Amino acid sequence: MSKSIETQPRSVSQTEQYDKCGWQFYLQRVERVVPRPAAWSFQGTAFHSAAEEWERSKRTKTEEEMVQLFSDQYSALVNKAMQKEPNLDRWMTAMKKPAGDDINDRYRVGQEQVRRYVQWSQENKPTFAVVQVKGETKVGLELYFKVELGGVVVRGYIDQLFPDKVRDLKTGSTKSPFQLETYKVAAEKEWGLEINSGDWYQGKKHGLTKPLDLSEVTEEQVAARYVKMDQGVKAGVFEAKPGFHCQFCDVSHACSSFRG
Repeated sequence: MSKSIETQPRSVSQTEQYDKCGWQFYLQRVERVVPRPAAWSFQGTAFHSAAEEWERSKRTKTEEEMVQLFSDQYSALVNKAMQKEPNLDRWMTAMKKPAGDDINDRYRVGQEQVRRYVQWSQENKPTFAVVQVKGETKVGLELYFKVELGGVVVRGYIDQLFPDKVRDLKTGSTKSPFQLETYKVAAEKEWGLEINSGDWYQGKKHGLTKPLDLSEVTEEQVAARYVKMDQGVKAGVFEAKPGFHCQFCDVSHACSSFRG
C-alpha cells in the first residue's frame, strides 16, 4: 500500500467514503483508479466559486457577473473532463439521463441557483465571523483548517463560518451532519469560537435548512470516527459494501463487487 495514504491528513470526504465502502476508498485513493466524470460535481464546484466571490466582493458585484463566473467555470470543468473522457456513455448521471442532456440541464439549473443565492444573500445579509489565520485577518469564507483529533490530523475547508454557527453550501439534497460536526470542532480548536449550531444552504430549494443543534457535540465524539477510519486504513482493511450507492460510485467500472 502507498505510504502516502497511511500518513496523509484525513478529511470528511475520506472518512465518509471509507465508512460507506472501504473498497471504493481503496480503488480511488490507493489504486488511483481514474473516476468517471459527473456533471453534478462541476455544478457544485462552480456554484461554490460564485457564492464565495459574491460574498467576498461584499455583495458589490452584479448578479449577472456571478452567473457568468459560474458559467465560465462550469464550462471549463466540463470541457477539461471531456478531453479526458470524450465518451459520454461513461459519464455518471442521475436517473439514467443521457450525459449530454445532464450537462446542459445542470448548466441552466446552476445559473438559476446562483441567481437565487445572490437574491437570498441580498435579502438576508449573512454576517460572517472574522478570525486570525497566521496573523492575517480572514473572513469566514472557505476557511482552511488543519487540526489534530484523537492523534489524527484532519483538514478541510469550512464553507461559511459565523460567530456561533457553521454553514455548508449544497447544490443538491445530500446533507452530512458529520461535516458540520467536524466544522464545529475545527472552528472551536482553531479560532476559539463557541459553535452551537449548523445548517445548510440548499441551492435546490433556494434557502436554508432547519438548524442542526451542535451544542452537545464533543471533540471526542468526532475524533472517534476519524481514529477508527485511520486505524482501518493503516491496517489495510478495505471492506466492500455493495448496495444501492454503487449506482453513484465513480470507480465502479474497476470493482468486481459492483451492483448496477
